[in-house]
Amino acid sequence: MTSRDDRDALRHHGDVDARSGLLDFAVNVRLRRPPEWLHKRLVAALDRLGSYPTAADDLAARRAVAERHGRAEDEVLPLAGAAEGFALLPALRPRSAALIHPSFTEPELALRNAGVEVTRVPLDPDEGYRLRPEEVPEEADLVVLGNPTNPTSVLHSADAIRSLARPGRVLVVDEAFADAVPGERESLAAERVPGLLVLRSLTKMWGLPGLRIGYALGSPELLERLTRLRPHWPVGTLGLEALIGCCEPAALLESEQAAAEIAGYRDELITALDTVSGVEVLRPAAAPFLLLRVPEGERVRELLRERGVAVRRADTFPGLDGRHLRVAVRSPEDNAELVAALRGVLGSREAAGSAATTREATTE
Repeated sequence: MTSRDDRDALRHHGDVDARSGLLDFAVNVRLRRPPEWLHKRLVAALDRLGSYPTAADDLAARRAVAERHGRAEDEVLPLAGAAEGFALLPALRPRSAALIHPSFTEPELALRNAGVEVTRVPLDPDEGYRLRPEEVPEEADLVVLGNPTNPTSVLHSADAIRSLARPGRVLVVDEAFADAVPGERESLAAERVPGLLVLRSLTKMWGLPGLRIGYALGSPELLERLTRLRPHWPVGTLGLEALIGCCEPAALLESEQAAAEIAGYRDELITALDTVSGVEVLRPAAAPFLLLRVPEGERVRELLRERGVAVRRADTFPGLDGRHLRVAVRSPEDNAELVAALRGVLGSREAAGSAATTREATTE
């Protein structure tokens, strides 16, 4: 049985930690607004809002996603955000679900609210939260994990994830941040593993959290089971238009260039954070965010807010505690402000080392 406090924690998202006027490191969205070409495309589609989305609109979107991943059209399901995919999981009627943690909490919340038995499979921080397939209960007929994982930024190997597939089991892989990984390495989006369901989001890369658009990839039979209780027109005209546009070659090239840029910014940010006293960065990191462990994390978070910087509390993720914070990777200029604010709160390692040396010399 899950307590009310536990479910409230599972409902927590980074947008709650961000506030107007703060430099936002709490929400993992690359852009503050869609790129100009996508903005224009969506504006042009506004004239079609007087009509319901048609089967042809849906087919065009599915065809675009299918071509992007080398799939068939009936292996694609447009979603009102990847979060809708999590909300649909109870329709699969699992008897026992295993959720790999720490990870995004929406799948667990949806399953628990539907009365599904859930087992948490905690990953070991001393092993860098590396996936251990042998820890997943054999009886689980639904397994859910993220890759790369929110909030740890860990990228699991595709081989390790594939090994979780079993006859009679649905394996759900949340790839909401896969397009932020150069080459989308370790992605299973193009693979036809029996029982595999891959969820993708356009929100993070393209600055579309207000539009709510994503998609699922899986066998036609699995997608049909997933949508058994779904209402008509779950994805609107603008969402379908965004799917088409973001799967075109020019958009994919932009996405790949952005992923490489993010990776460089992330590595620079890790180097800078290593100079801040008391900050431990989980590595290796592969996503457009970092998991930090700091002393008195709640106090540090509040002091950062006073300095105009918002970071995401991470104690709401199963397996983490008040020492953990998640920070998005931003531009070098914004990242420098985050590091400066953390130094202002915690000090620098160099200063701490000098102080320690001075104390030792004084006591000799």
